[in-house]
Amino acid sequence: MIETTTQTRTPTPAAPVAPEAPATPTQSVELALTGMTCASCANRIERKLNKLDGVEASVNYATEKARVAFADDVTPDDLVATVEKTGYGASVITPEPVSPPSSADTDGADSGARAGEAGESPADAHVRELRQRLVVSAALTVPVVLMAMIPPLQFTNWQWLSLTLAAPVVVWGAWPFHRAAWTNLKHGATTMDTLVSVGTIAAFTWSLYALFFGDAGMPGMKHGFDFGATRGHGASNIYLEAAAGVTTFVLLGRFVEARSKRASGAALRALLDLGAKEATVLRSGPDGVEREQRVNAGQLVVGDRIVVRPGEKIATDGEVVSGDSAVDASMVTGESVPVDVGPGDAVIGATLNTSGRIVVRATRVGGQTQLAQMAKLVEDAQNGKADVQRLADRVSGIFVPVVIALSVLTLLGWLVVTGDVEAAFTAAVAVLIIACPCALGLATPTALMVGTGRGAQFGVLFKGPEVLEATHRIDTVVLDKTGTLTSGEMSVGEIVCAGGESEEDVLAVAAALESGSEHPIARAITDAGRDRVGDLPTADGFINMPGEGVTGRVRVPGPNAEAAVMVDVIVGRPDALAARGMALDGHLRGAFDDLESGGGTVVAVGWGGAARGVIAVTDTVKPTSADALRGLSRLGLHTVLLTGDNERAARSVADAVRIDDVIAGVLPAGKVDVITRLQGEGRVVAMVGDGVNDAPALAQADLGIAMGTGTDVAIEAADVTVVRGDLRLVGDAIRLGRRTLNTIKSNLFWAFAYNVAAIPLAAAGLLNPMIAGAAMAFSSVFVVLNSLRLRGFAGTAEQRPSHRSNEEGGRA
Repeated sequence: MIETTTQTRTPTPAAPVAPEAPATPTQSVELALTGMTCASCANRIERKLNKLDGVEASVNYATEKARVAFADDVTPDDLVATVEKTGYGASVITPEPVSPPSSADTDGADSGARAGEAGESPADAHVRELRQRLVVSAALTVPVVLMAMIPPLQFTNWQWLSLTLAAPVVVWGAWPFHRAAWTNLKHGATTMDTLVSVGTIAAFTWSLYALFFGDAGMPGMKHGFDFGATRGHGASNIYLEAAAGVTTFVLLGRFVEARSKRASGAALRALLDLGAKEATVLRSGPDGVEREQRVNAGQLVVGDRIVVRPGEKIATDGEVVSGDSAVDASMVTGESVPVDVGPGDAVIGATLNTSGRIVVRATRVGGQTQLAQMAKLVEDAQNGKADVQRLADRVSGIFVPVVIALSVLTLLGWLVVTGDVEAAFTAAVAVLIIACPCALGLATPTALMVGTGRGAQFGVLFKGPEVLEATHRIDTVVLDKTGTLTSGEMSVGEIVCAGGESEEDVLAVAAALESGSEHPIARAITDAGRDRVGDLPTADGFINMPGEGVTGRVRVPGPNAEAAVMVDVIVGRPDALAARGMALDGHLRGAFDDLESGGGTVVAVGWGGAARGVIAVTDTVKPTSADALRGLSRLGLHTVLLTGDNERAARSVADAVRIDDVIAGVLPAGKVDVITRLQGEGRVVAMVGDGVNDAPALAQADLGIAMGTGTDVAIEAADVTVVRGDLRLVGDAIRLGRRTLNTIKSNLFWAFAYNVAAIPLAAAGLLNPMIAGAAMAFSSVFVVLNSLRLRGFAGTAEQRPSHRSNEEGGRA
């Protein structure tokens, strides 16, 4: 017998398992969203995405995008699938190299989608569709409402004409609401679309019942005006005017809203359009001979040598390899004075070559250029989530289901108490109609249209209701210098002369020599010389000395006309004069330092072995700037000057207009950092600017205000555009925005108060649907009249120009 031994192994106690740490997001992606109809839709998508492990999502309803950070165990396909399960559409936005677009590719749709062969963007297609529905619905609704409300218009069988006109409105015009309501219903959610859809369908369906199975279809039928839901009379009335009217009013609100949202991608398109479309490059042919060749700017590669002539834009970031010139980089750097460049100096794409021919070697192309990086800054700032959403959307999540529940309870209550089906349905429909958000749909767009229209009359353009909320909250205003506080144009200021010289002689000699240059400082001196002196002396032998000044021969005046002689003259930096034995004496050196500390660009003038004088060229402060700053101060706003100019120039301007703080020498990306830092300190910031360099900061600020005299990209990136260069309109814009917001809030309050007061009356059978429809119309009229009071708003700037072009109005 074989003995079998069974060995039992005692299990080793398992080490305690630590709870699994939540996955940490390591990647990010942007999703383009479709199908959202209100801010509550954005909230639902955001909540669903954030329920996924390792996902942090922020959904922006205005730009219809979601910015999502996710862990490695989540894929973009999972994110898209989650959005689609919620009832909406989504697609991943694929980053593409950013280069200046051709004229055929400027629609800027971030998702890359095209709507039709004509290049129409999805946003444009949506606005066009809403406009079509609104126009057709309004044309059909007006006679329906008139016939229902004015008994003399109720001819024989008028009710059948009303049905013919109202049916397309309720079915086709309201189709976006029905579709959204059905989608939300499948996912157990309700929005304002649900209330619009249920209310219009209920009114229309009951009207059909009354026409075909009740007494309403009989010839000679007239609308009665009984206030109560009298038993047995429900099938004698039709409510087509309520169904059609609600549809049209809400379509109007959606159309206004869609037009505001359409502008969200315009800043990026305007920024990219600044780049040169073509470039002249030096390429070697088959014979080895180097020739100039025109190519599309998008085809440039690092190392290409680009020929840039005076008046042309530099196609991409690079380094000057030959030639000397002055480059106007104000649109990118904010510097008001063009910069002299020569071999070895770096230049930025999209800046303007003002004088000489230069050859530039490309160092960064496509998405790596500074222009492209600024475009990315604008896009990132615009895609941030808005902190405040519309009041009507915030309460709709509660208001809509409560109204529907009350309507159902009203129906059941009447059936239980009276057993009268027609009276029960009459009261239930009255609840839905009296609660339909007609006035709610008008509360924002009517006040917005009147307020923005009034602003346009004196030169202020708004983009949407979110802008108005920002005007109410801001406490700090950050202002750019060049083109905002100042005119952006160079002019000659003070002239200080050495002993024995006159200002006219010094200016005349300098202007005669500078007339051979295209540099903005030279043009300012030349223009001043011609204005003050008249005919300028003869000059020849002009030579430009990059970084030093200019030299040449000028016929300088002597004791008499016969004594005038041709002498060597130099206009430029003091060290350039000193190198030629014409150092500034103590008097001129002191004057030079004083003028430069005052913020001006100062040049010295010398001839005949001695320095003869110094000339200050300044960017003049606008005459209205000081008054504008006093207005901002009266509004209780803290002001900050933020500029790329030097500290002394910035301080000089700040002292002249009494600005609270100064931050100088800041590049474009640094401006965004300053805005972000101020926001981190708890400030709500408005940014006022006019250049491309201001665009990212305008987009990052809680309120971006662009001066309309500036570049299109600044205007498109901003929330508010001041059409004229009058800074006083900034204060007007803030005051008008605050007053318009208060009007919107009062409209919403009375619209909700009307519902709260009238719903119990309708549920109690004291308000039949006909009167409910009339009361609903009256609430809309009240909202409109309340909004029209904004036409009495008065701006501080007395000059009120006419409306700008439709294109500028579209930016609003």
